Amino acid sequence: MSFRTKFALILLSSTLAIYTVVGGWISTRAQQPANDPNAQLRIFESVLQHIQNDYVDEPNMEKVRAGALRGLAYGLDPYSTYLTPEQVRQFNDDAKSGQVGIGAELSQVASYLYVIAPMKGSPADQAGVRAGDIIEYIDGKATRDISLYDAKQLLNGPAGSDVKLRILRANAKPLTLTVKRSAFRSPAAEARMEAGRIGILRVNSFAPGEAADVRARAQDLIKQGAQKMVVDLRGTAGGSIDEAVAVANLFIKDGLIAQTSGREGKTLKTFAADPKAAIFSGPVVALIDGGSAGAAEVVASALLERNRGQVVGEKSFGAGAEQQLFTLRAGDGLLLTTVKWASASGKPFLGEDRSHSGVTPSVEIKRPELADAIDPDDLTGNDDDQATKPNPQNEKPQVAPDANTAKPSVEDLQMKKALELLRENKPVTVQRAA
Repeated sequence: MSFRTKFALILLSSTLAIYTVVGGWISTRAQQPANDPNAQLRIFESVLQHIQNDYVDEPNMEKVRAGALRGLAYGLDPYSTYLTPEQVRQFNDDAKSGQVGIGAELSQVASYLYVIAPMKGSPADQAGVRAGDIIEYIDGKATRDISLYDAKQLLNGPAGSDVKLRILRANAKPLTLTVKRSAFRSPAAEARMEAGRIGILRVNSFAPGEAADVRARAQDLIKQGAQKMVVDLRGTAGGSIDEAVAVANLFIKDGLIAQTSGREGKTLKTFAADPKAAIFSGPVVALIDGGSAGAAEVVASALLERNRGQVVGEKSFGAGAEQQLFTLRAGDGLLLTTVKWASASGKPFLGEDRSHSGVTPSVEIKRPELADAIDPDDLTGNDDDQATKPNPQNEKPQVAPDANTAKPSVEDLQMKKALELLRENKPVTVQRAA
């Protein structure tokens, strides 16, 4: 294949995402319009010409092309990525792969693999992985600056096999955890009664079919005399937007619950409450934290924006998006985010950065036991980050204690506040989100 042909192939493949290229490869960046695709394409062409004419060795243009596309996708969001031809085949045949993971919802923050939350009772949870952990190495392979998709592939493997993780936590020495991979399903919703006829409804998953179980647990509480309810969404990430809407609809009888948005914020689909599906009209308080993401944010935002109840806890993580695979002529592909989940008012949960992501509680209460968690906003992706500094010489990494070891009880201040609000029975005065 001639250089001219290879060059044309590179340009054709890159046009799907080229408008996102961040200038900086050459000194003329500051003089080019930031979001002008033609201007960015000229920069890209100039870089390729320098590689062809000035690089010390004969460049492998196929590798250059793959690297360029990988970089283009990397600059978008954690969930958009470049896939090699082999990865495209695996993606299309994922159900038959026989690969299983560790049971944790993951994202990427400042180039680090970040644990949004381990699923309750999952292999990751049992091994001691916590929400807010940074996974620095997977079986000795560094996760920094690789795509989230590639990191997940490293975590996946045959059921029963072990994967070794090096974990970073604030104010702690690095931990080495061994997790046994296995197929896992989150436990069903949980329910219990508290004094004052208050029902506690714990939602552990929004996987397909889980909303029906949440509904059954809520009905059990109503039968037991619950007149007020706490919906605990802490540490619940991922799931289906349809399941989240069905759960929110238990408490909201009319109006919009959520929507999805596309390019330029265009509304793609709206989700309205079905009056017949609502089963509880009493006071409601939801609990969220940094491990709440995706479907949990749909429920929390709906309660807030419909002025249906207070939301207590900490700002949620900010997720909820859908990707589409675009296959390229060489058999490789781009997995691009094309849909974002948004609140009823149209505010996406996945923002352009951490400060614009997630759901902010109406009553902020921090959990003391998570006070030392690494704040994603403090991560820069640089080697001088305090949390990423290596062990002093000759010091062995810590190993997490046995998950079955009894832990000292810590007062649940967030739950305590939720119960106080319900017992005071003050009217809800939450302002609709902007």
